[in-house]
Amino acid sequence: MLASCASEASLQHYFVDNQESSNFISQDIPISMVKLDKSHFSEEQNEAFNSVKRLNFLGYKVSEAKTFKTELAKVKTILKDKKYNDLMEFNDKGRKIIVKYVGTDDEADEVIVFGSSKDLGFGIIRVLGNDMSPDKMVTLITALQKADIDESQVENLMNFFK
Repeated sequence: MLASCASEASLQHYFVDNQESSNFISQDIPISMVKLDKSHFSEEQNEAFNSVKRLNFLGYKVSEAKTFKTELAKVKTILKDKKYNDLMEFNDKGRKIIVKYVGTDDEADEVIVFGSSKDLGFGIIRVLGNDMSPDKMVTLITALQKADIDESQVENLMNFFK
C-alpha cells in the first residue's frame, strides 16, 4: 500500500521536486500577508477568504518551448487524477485558468488554481485552509477577478516571468 502511494504523482511531490529548479519559483504565502479591500465582499466571500490559511505558489518560466510542453504535460497529467474535482475554468488576460479541489462537495481540503500562458509559463497555487467550502470558494474567486489587487504584493513573482 505504501509503495503504491509513494510512486503516485501528486501536486505536492511536484512542488517539492521543482522548488529548487532554475526555471521555477516557489513561495509560501500566509494569507495574513495578502492585503485586499474586502469591504465589497459578501458574507459567503468573507467566510471563504477567512477559511484560507496559506497559499503555496509554484511558477514555471518558459525558457524553451520543448521543456515548457513537457512540464505543462506533467502538471496536466497530475490534475487529471480523479481526486482533483473540477470547480471552474475561465480565461483572464489571455491566460487559461483552471480551478480544482481535493475533498468533498461540502469541504475542500485543498483548492488548486492553475494558470498557463504559452508566452510566460504557468503558475500553480495550492490554497490550504480549514473548512473551505467549494461553492464559497467559487464566489471568492469571482470576486477576486473583479478586485483591485495591489500588484506590488506579488511584484517579485511577476518579475520572475519577465
